Amino acid sequence: MCGIVGYVGPQSAQNVVVDGLRRLEYRGYDSAGVALVADGKIASAKKEGKLANLEAVLAADPLPTSGTGIGHTRWATHGAPNDVNAHPHLSDSGRVALVHNGIIENFASLRSELEVDGITMTSETDTEVVAHLLGREVDNGADIADALRTVCGRLEGAFTLVAVDAQAPGRVVAARRNSPLVVGLGDGENFLGSDVAAFIEHTRQAVELGQDQMVEITADSWTVTDFAGQPAEATVYHVDWDLSAAQKDGFDWFMRKEIHEQPRALADTLLGRHAEDGSLTLDEIRIPASELRSIQRIVIIGCGTAHYAGMVAKYAIEHWTRIPCEVELASEFRYRDPIVGPQTLVVAISQSGETADTLMAIRYAQEQGSKVLAICNTNGSTIPREADAVIYTHAGPEIGVASTKGFLTQVLACYLLGLYLAQVKNTKFGDEIAAVMAELQTMPDKVQEVLDAQQQVLDLAAEFADNPSVLFLGRHAGYPVALEGALKLKELAYIHAEGFAAGELKHGPIAVIDQDLPVFVVVPPQGRDMLHDKTVSNIQEIRARGAKTIVLAEADDDKVAPYADVMIGLPKVSTLLQPLVATVPLQIFACELATVKGHDVDQPRNLAKSVTVE
Repeated sequence: MCGIVGYVGPQSAQNVVVDGLRRLEYRGYDSAGVALVADGKIASAKKEGKLANLEAVLAADPLPTSGTGIGHTRWATHGAPNDVNAHPHLSDSGRVALVHNGIIENFASLRSELEVDGITMTSETDTEVVAHLLGREVDNGADIADALRTVCGRLEGAFTLVAVDAQAPGRVVAARRNSPLVVGLGDGENFLGSDVAAFIEHTRQAVELGQDQMVEITADSWTVTDFAGQPAEATVYHVDWDLSAAQKDGFDWFMRKEIHEQPRALADTLLGRHAEDGSLTLDEIRIPASELRSIQRIVIIGCGTAHYAGMVAKYAIEHWTRIPCEVELASEFRYRDPIVGPQTLVVAISQSGETADTLMAIRYAQEQGSKVLAICNTNGSTIPREADAVIYTHAGPEIGVASTKGFLTQVLACYLLGLYLAQVKNTKFGDEIAAVMAELQTMPDKVQEVLDAQQQVLDLAAEFADNPSVLFLGRHAGYPVALEGALKLKELAYIHAEGFAAGELKHGPIAVIDQDLPVFVVVPPQGRDMLHDKTVSNIQEIRARGAKTIVLAEADDDKVAPYADVMIGLPKVSTLLQPLVATVPLQIFACELATVKGHDVDQPRNLAKSVTVE
């Protein structure tokens, strides 16, 4: 989850690295540090807390001028977030500096080996162990790149390692296994980063690195090899967004900006989905139609918000395709020995494309003979590369740690997948698919309607700022919306929040209902009379016990209005598509409540954007 930057070129490496870390701070903000190669030595600085603390240290005591450097912003795994455990870590002789993202699973035995050799550890981290192993190799005469290959051969776990050698100025070496790393190609300068945001200010040309690959950069060259030192293939690609997309554009938070970007993100995700004959076509469906027609079961996997997107998808995909669909937490999937095989399609949802639990789950599924389709926002990331097919969401960069436009575009991509499978398996007529697509084309405007009416939700956040608990209820496709609303509030406002299926209220959760408890209820559209009326009954049960009901329902829903303490009107949409509009007020509420409470909305405590360790 940590953010990593590397640079070689004519600019001030310190400035380039710190600027890159600022754009990667969403990946971790427990500490930050930089290391430069200058005058045959390593010069470094690191500091607990957010990047601003490191910047203050550098302003007070600048490092020497250098064109070669590495940097790190940390999400703590091994060891508390403090100055000592912050990266970079130096080898025993001080010749090598190293930064690391991931977890070294066999660090304890390696640490014991080094301690027997007389090396004293100063931190609690697994990373320091690797720094000392690397230093030992170069002190014994190995080139820094060869030393890194040797060390990687001894490591177990997930890692991205980036290192510099004081006696090899103008070079940065790096290696990756189950953890993200991308190369940026400049003019007379080259970059490394956990993702392209690290160097987007300088170049939009990037290189994908594959599993168990190493890269060495200088100002004028880049070389990719495998861990055995053999030349390896790497794909150069163009990043389709620029620096402005990673800036706040006048909003107080990236999250608020990203909430407001959702109409455009949905529109971009819908672009180019039709062939000349009017049939639905998707990004990289490399699975033949004949194989898709043989699919008898779909398993959707994801973590957190992506899992809830999969829950929404289940309702639509089963309805349109008549294929049984299950939704599982990726972190649990492979550990329960699931039954999957050639007639199972596994759909992996990940905004970053680097989620470790999801990556391990798809590898397991492929070992069992299943085809894997990825739904992802990040071009060139590991999960879509390893999947058999991919649908990109085209949401643009999402910097806020709590996902917003990532969620909505994932849901939309799942809808597209469901319609595509219905087309392939002939479970829907062409005009039926076209009708759903026509309604999907209206969704950007529908979401904009919700955003235009947000003041009511902003006022609610101020009213409920001191409430210690909030409940969310929903039926049918509104149930995962309730779960997502509760998750956002937990992530950002740090208060107790729970989401429940409304039909389960009487089976236990009603016990926590008491006077003045805020309860958000997602009401199905009026066209689904049975679901609608049962949800109205739930609302009456809540009100009878003194709770405060905040009802999300169609704006002209006269049946529910009398029972709502607060009525948040939604545009008219089909039941299956309602999550695209119903989720937005809950995002706004969580963002504003956290703001009112004085929290850092973009960087909530203990969290990081991309979870790249299991």
